[in-house]
Amino acid sequence: MKKINLYFHTGSRNHGCEAIVRGTNEVLRQKLRLFSFVPEDEIKYRLNEIVEVQSDQPVTIKKYRIPYLFSALQVKIFNKTTLVTQYRKRNFFSKIKKGDVCLSIGGDNYTYEGTWELADYNQILQGKGAKTVLWGCSIDDHLIPDLTGDLNRYNMIIARETLTFDALKKNGITTEIRLCPDAAFQLLKNEVQLPPNFIKGQTVGINLSPLILKYGNSALILKNFEHLVQHIISETDLQIALIPHVVVPGNDDREAMKPLYEKFKDSGRMVWVDDYNCSDLKGFISECRYFMGARTHATIAAYSTEVPTVVIGYSMKAKGIAKDLFGTHEHYVCPVQDFKTDRELIGSFQWLTENEMNIREHYRTAMPEYKAHALKAAEFLKEII
Repeated sequence: MKKINLYFHTGSRNHGCEAIVRGTNEVLRQKLRLFSFVPEDEIKYRLNEIVEVQSDQPVTIKKYRIPYLFSALQVKIFNKTTLVTQYRKRNFFSKIKKGDVCLSIGGDNYTYEGTWELADYNQILQGKGAKTVLWGCSIDDHLIPDLTGDLNRYNMIIARETLTFDALKKNGITTEIRLCPDAAFQLLKNEVQLPPNFIKGQTVGINLSPLILKYGNSALILKNFEHLVQHIISETDLQIALIPHVVVPGNDDREAMKPLYEKFKDSGRMVWVDDYNCSDLKGFISECRYFMGARTHATIAAYSTEVPTVVIGYSMKAKGIAKDLFGTHEHYVCPVQDFKTDRELIGSFQWLTENEMNIREHYRTAMPEYKAHALKAAEFLKEII
């Protein structure tokens, strides 16, 4: 098989991005080359032990030199940025050869700002004779019409849930489109030493992301989390573990969860889980009895270890993955933008506990096949190589 490169990896302090890389390594079972925006992250979290890590850090374009002038003219005259991207990211592009396979990872990069740079990467790689694959993606339906030209340039798109798969088809994307669960469902978990007060099978894992606060009434969302924790302390004998899954400066789960911990730490029921790599974090999550989380790959860690889970979500990806797993996203996803009261999460938690045995039975019968289907991505990739 030809050299496979993973690109647009923003760094493993986002442990969801790390989980995609580790899961992809399990799916493809061959030496991968990872181009990272933050290569030092990959050493810190030991990702360099399983993949070859290369830098995709930008190079400064010096003013008034030829690359600067050419790229500035392209922007001014043609409103295009491919030369800017090619010059700034030459550490990456210089290492790609004709016939290489390049997987655009990250899952939902097309949901956020900066899609122009993704389009530039795709166009430049195609120009070098490489094959490009949009790997395990979710894209909101309303965004696709503006992305058609770029999406049609990929040699293959692998959607990780049916809502995205159907939206791509409906919007006339002509690229080969395949459906396959997120590679992180194949992520291996590590056995971990539980911190004090983290009781195996008697702990509720909670993940709060600062990102979800932007998709609804932030004060109401935070009040929901406070009331959820108070409810668990007052009405159950369960412990509560706060588990971060992204620790990127400015988008750090720990900053969002710290006030919650400080408010309830004297109860003796709160557990603070430190930062670990994604396989360790999956180990902690797997020991929970229930999980209520905002980060997609924290909830994938819970799903794949058969922990009854409610996703505190805001996007199509949360609904799509839940729908594929359970046949519906109702109850399994609690959208923060729909919060009307400060007891929404209490209601979701009560539903989760009442339906625990049914969920566990569904996991037992459905999860092995669902996880195995993630391995089919390797077969799909062979179609274009």
